[in-house]
Amino acid sequence: MPATNQATLMAMQGAIFGDLKRSWGWLLALGIVCIILGTIGFYMTFALTLASVQVFGILILAGGVLQLLDAFTCKGWKGVLWHVLIALLYMAAGAVMLYDPLLASAYLTLVIAALLIAVGVARLIIGLQLRPTHGWYWPVLSGLISSLLGGMIIAQWPASGLWVIGLFVAIELVVNGWSYVFVALAARKAGRAEATRTGR
Repeated sequence: MPATNQATLMAMQGAIFGDLKRSWGWLLALGIVCIILGTIGFYMTFALTLASVQVFGILILAGGVLQLLDAFTCKGWKGVLWHVLIALLYMAAGAVMLYDPLLASAYLTLVIAALLIAVGVARLIIGLQLRPTHGWYWPVLSGLISSLLGGMIIAQWPASGLWVIGLFVAIELVVNGWSYVFVALAARKAGRAEATRTGR
């Protein structure tokens, strides 16, 4: 690689990573922690499902309370009644999630399954419309997998409500962890290359 191209690449990496080149270890540690937590989550999908639904319930309940408080400061606004109604619906949904997380997880799982099928069908249509082009089969394959996952979840419903959300959270933690690990390692490599180039 010519020296000018290498200098340009170093400058780009410096702009991309910034101070992360020196403190990449923290991001690497965060990635490893996420991977460990996600791996543990694979063995505790039921508990992770309940915990996720309860946290979601707390957030929705808190959002509803804040929106209700906000409604009382909106004097003269014609939409205040709807504002209050939405706040009460939020609070009711949050209360149900906290009171009966099993019921809430079952219905949330059903919504997730329906979304997977809808997204899968949309990807299938996109892929089939792209048939004359190279790589058209990737959206089709992705659509088939999404639709199949949604169908499997519905076929096992309501029992799937006990583990699906926890499984998705565990997968997200592991994927997120690995992405952090790779970014941290790339930042470390960029930092070492810069130190070699500048002689520090």
